[in-house]
Amino acid sequence: MSTISIEPLFHRCRMRNSSCLPGSNRSHPSSSSFYSHPNKLFSSHGRRSFFCNFKPPRPLLLRASSTDTAILENSTSSDVLFNKTFPLKQTTLEEGKIFIRLDRGKKEHHWQLAVGCDIPGNWILHWGVSYIDDVGNDWDQPPKGMIPSGSVRIKDYAVETPLKKSSSSSAGDPFQEVKIDFDPKSAIAAINFVLKDEETGSWYQHRGRDFKVPLVDYLQEDGNMVGRKKGNSIWPGALGQLSSIFIKKESLDSKDEDSNTKSSVPVKEKKTLEGFYEEIPIAKKVDVHNSITVSVRKCPDTAKILLHMETNTLGTVVVHWGVCRDDAKNWELPASPYPPDTVIFKDRALRTLLQPKEGGNGSQGLFTLEEGPQGFLFVLKQCENTWLKYMGNDFYIPLSSSSISSALPSSGQSAGQETPGKSVGQSESSLSAYTNGIISEIRSLVSDISSEKSLKTKTKEAQESILQEIEKLAAEAYGIFRSSVAAPPEEAISETEELEPPVKISSGTGTGYEIVCQGFNWESNKSGKWYMELKEKAEELSSLGFTVIWLPPPTESVSPEGYMPKDLYNLNSRYGTMDELKEIVNKFHEVGMKVLGDAVLNHRCAHYQNQNGVWNIFGGRLNWDDRAVVADDPHFQGRGNKSSGDNFHAAPNIDHSQDFVRKDIKEWLCWLRKEIGYDGWRLDFVRGFWGGYVKDYLDASEPYFAVGEYWDSLSYTYGEMDHNQDAHRQRIIDWINATSGTAGAFDVTTKGILHAALERCEYWRLSDQKGKPPGVVGWWPSRAITFIENHDTGSTQGHWRFPGGKEMQGYAYILTHPGTPSVFYDHIFSHCQSEIGGLISVRNRNKINCRSTIKITKAERDVYAAIIDEKVAMKIGQGHYEPHSGSQKWSVAMEGRDYKVWEASS
Repeated sequence: MSTISIEPLFHRCRMRNSSCLPGSNRSHPSSSSFYSHPNKLFSSHGRRSFFCNFKPPRPLLLRASSTDTAILENSTSSDVLFNKTFPLKQTTLEEGKIFIRLDRGKKEHHWQLAVGCDIPGNWILHWGVSYIDDVGNDWDQPPKGMIPSGSVRIKDYAVETPLKKSSSSSAGDPFQEVKIDFDPKSAIAAINFVLKDEETGSWYQHRGRDFKVPLVDYLQEDGNMVGRKKGNSIWPGALGQLSSIFIKKESLDSKDEDSNTKSSVPVKEKKTLEGFYEEIPIAKKVDVHNSITVSVRKCPDTAKILLHMETNTLGTVVVHWGVCRDDAKNWELPASPYPPDTVIFKDRALRTLLQPKEGGNGSQGLFTLEEGPQGFLFVLKQCENTWLKYMGNDFYIPLSSSSISSALPSSGQSAGQETPGKSVGQSESSLSAYTNGIISEIRSLVSDISSEKSLKTKTKEAQESILQEIEKLAAEAYGIFRSSVAAPPEEAISETEELEPPVKISSGTGTGYEIVCQGFNWESNKSGKWYMELKEKAEELSSLGFTVIWLPPPTESVSPEGYMPKDLYNLNSRYGTMDELKEIVNKFHEVGMKVLGDAVLNHRCAHYQNQNGVWNIFGGRLNWDDRAVVADDPHFQGRGNKSSGDNFHAAPNIDHSQDFVRKDIKEWLCWLRKEIGYDGWRLDFVRGFWGGYVKDYLDASEPYFAVGEYWDSLSYTYGEMDHNQDAHRQRIIDWINATSGTAGAFDVTTKGILHAALERCEYWRLSDQKGKPPGVVGWWPSRAITFIENHDTGSTQGHWRFPGGKEMQGYAYILTHPGTPSVFYDHIFSHCQSEIGGLISVRNRNKINCRSTIKITKAERDVYAAIIDEKVAMKIGQGHYEPHSGSQKWSVAMEGRDYKVWEASS
């Protein structure tokens, strides 16, 4: 079924270039007017919904010819050439209020906070408390006796309580409320909450922040407090008049009688607790579902095309329309006559007011067209800034016989069914036979290694050899599959047939011999000319042996470092201009290095606030609304679906489950590849969204190399790092698996274990229980990007700095081991440069790659040693180690403080 993508632009016009309408042909109007006073229909409870009574301008009014009536009468006997019903989804605003009251409770010496709402919905109060002497804005769980029945605890910081219809509410009254009783003698300083509508997933805050009801009078006003104005009032609806609130000074103890509260916290002296009543306006977006049916007929008497359109959408509907003559779909004015109530818009399009249907249930219109145009283009308009589109684009209705036949599926053939006559070539048959052989070999190897008899008789080395052979065969099969994806021969394609593009498969894992340089640190943005400064170092980095350079985020950003992106298509950043970015990319290509762009896809900073003052409306070329924001982050009131990962609370988290979001991101990545010349991606904070979406983006942009930042805490017991970190690396592996292996991930596990091993002189940690490297590199080396420092952990941030003075031990490990090593900029341009360059030379000379084999020969308290590909031996730590000299001779290649590297002599 076709779907409609609707972008209601309340209060402001946010469309780019052609302003209020989609499309690049610029046949649409440009407007900067504000729609601020729509007609309103009020309910009995003060709520209102927005409806539009749009009237088209009257100049250049064109009337239909006298033959229209005859054509309409004859149209019922015409042959139907095209008929389709499109679903329409429109969003309206329903206004109401949140009611907050603090009053004495029914229990003696207790008080009660009541929160209500008069807009229909499935409302949930998401709330918590702040205790006296708490530092910061974090919430805490309230005492057990304070939590109403039916509530659900959310982790250790909040409670969710459903609002319920009041027993005293009249029939049809949508008012709901929740009441929270508490003891004012407790150590609670404030009650915090947000309101959530479970039907839409929307969150409602106060001035863009959490509601805060202060229970003490010394809290600093921070713009989100309620209850500063005291006084008497009434609840809405049939609850009747409340008794006056009597204010009485109380002497409050510093201890909470409930044992579940923080009674041990010293409490500041509380003064008078005063009741209040406050109403706060809110607006809820409500989806309205309608449809529009378009049919095309040919009149046998006049040979004219009759296009009939009808919709059940209420209110005034204007059709903004034109015709096109080819697949370019450029708008043109058709020949007259035109339907009643039609005006010409800027000599490029027409606007026709649809006529009300009998009974008032919607509207309809008849359009008479001469033969010749290939298609009919239109969008629907309601109000000044509400446009109804088809999947983000103009509606297109085919008019010619050829265009209609290509738009409709062939009879007797389902979508995706192979077209007769397009047989598979003999070359494909031979490839199939060969790949079947590979599959058979893999199955045999898997059966061999998994059989009980084999497990008992085969040595560990033999099993490892079989596993490596399986990976090689799988890689070979993948290469054959990728090279065999080809378009059908041209002669087999008819003129009117539209072929599906061939499936694109992207590995994003390079050749396996990559060595990455992170080309910036946390301070690189401060000069404003980083691109030009780094450009001067391109030849030096290439001569050191680096094959890949990772550049900082290129987009306009709220933070100067680039990790709070705003307008994704604005590439003038604190690091330099878009032209300078192109220049540096070209320079690195000239010296033979690939370039990674730092893509921040998890979150994006908004340009505008919504009607509740929350920043969740985006501008620029990707002018998304709050449907692009996940629904389960209470700080940004998204109307999308729930997040598929962890939320990043500093900015709106993007909902990648939305089709229009993924479409726009794929287009943006492909644009960066083409316009800037990036070869791949470093993906920021990939914990925030499902790896399957990453696969979608990589399949579209086809990077040479891609790596995700999946940052997670390692396992600790009583402050000491556990030896077994399998659960930690498994989470990273799970993310890589979700991408179908199309991307690698930074090996955070290995970095953490290196920290503990080197800091505590516990080098035994560098071998897991099976004698393998204990990080991701030990389980999936071809997808592990190893590192010891980056702009977050080191530089001036220093969030998790590598043990000082031991950096070269870390590089001796990652530059000799399998996986893809990444070296931090600050370490390259320091006293470590010559040693890092020497280790890179050893790696390249011996062709160490991401899939190299490793044999750990020693892992003790003060020394770790390993042999890689039987070509390189290494050791780190103060303990003694020398590779065994039997038939193979070893010579020292590199030596430094507490590390040593040998090469096998020929």
